[in-house]
Amino acid sequence: MLDESLLDAPEGLADADRRGLLRGAAEAGARVRTAARHAAEAGVGDLKPDGRPRAVLIAGPGAAALHTADLIRSLAGPSSPVTRLAPTGVAPAAGALRWELPGWAGSVDLLLIATPDGTEPSLALLAEQAYRRGCSVVAVAPAGTPLAEAMAGAHGLFVPMATSPYDQEEPLAASSSGVFWALLTPLLALLDRIGLPGGAPDALEKVADRLDHIAERCGPAIATYSNPAKTLAAELADALPVVWTEGSAAGPAGRRFADALAELAGRPALVAELPEALAAHSALLAGRLAASADPDDFFRDRVEEAPALHARVVLLRDRPIGGLTAAPAARDLALGHDTPISELEPEEGGELGELEALAELIAITDFAAVYLALASGA
Repeated sequence: MLDESLLDAPEGLADADRRGLLRGAAEAGARVRTAARHAAEAGVGDLKPDGRPRAVLIAGPGAAALHTADLIRSLAGPSSPVTRLAPTGVAPAAGALRWELPGWAGSVDLLLIATPDGTEPSLALLAEQAYRRGCSVVAVAPAGTPLAEAMAGAHGLFVPMATSPYDQEEPLAASSSGVFWALLTPLLALLDRIGLPGGAPDALEKVADRLDHIAERCGPAIATYSNPAKTLAAELADALPVVWTEGSAAGPAGRRFADALAELAGRPALVAELPEALAAHSALLAGRLAASADPDDFFRDRVEEAPALHARVVLLRDRPIGGLTAAPAARDLALGHDTPISELEPEEGGELGELEALAELIAITDFAAVYLALASGA
């Protein structure tokens, strides 16, 4: 059950936030600035590559690396294929995970390693394997870790991960905004240097400003009625989120939101892109999860029972889209089955760049997942 009164009690939220989730969301803009500075100090801005890589390979553990790969794949588009090297192993532990380069990887490819840990032996071996194959290697990880030492031996570029003083004593969750932006930002700066859509210095500064702006709008001191993240969290109480996305920037934001709901709040969620989502989820909205579905006696006493779980559509759009859009059909399908719908799109619409629009959607949904986790006692 969601304690909605806690949403408007900043001190109560702080007491419930034993994992530092609100702090991680609020400091996202600062992490971007620090990470951009670390990238510049590591020499990313001085790189003079011969051309775009044939393929970009991304390796790393956990949700932060997964979302980093997803976003880079979305930004790069057809410019260069982006492939995430998924780990294998018997447990999600640093010593148990294994990564392997594909057989075709060679001197015209780029390997990116992103990890908030840096103690994974297999990532160090992967860097050495890439060096022997002639791949260019770049890694973002905490300074002073075994991976940092391995990168020197592999003649790769190492960028220290942007951390905060309290990170070592109280590690943030893998889905934390701080971890995500600390890993992603140096890689965006690198992509800009090698000719792929990424983050030029001025673009990264705009992203940091946008994240700071959302932190002000969605902070714990802002009341629910004017706080889009708290509003979304309250709307998802006792609901199954069905996340529909439209636009290239909204896709990674929706998938990250679904993963954050699972990891932080312990809530299942479905996610799909429009217009395919309409066919994929139409039977679901017409079934037992529809808001109007109640096969039992309407008049029976429900005081002692937990409320039934019903679907709620969350429509994420990266900007108002002129021309073809499936949003009206999405609204018709949801409302036609008495399914409520929540909508989010960037505040300034088409005036924002793609990276800023994506940052805004990620920031709001990150805050919403945190509020849902805290108010439901997860």
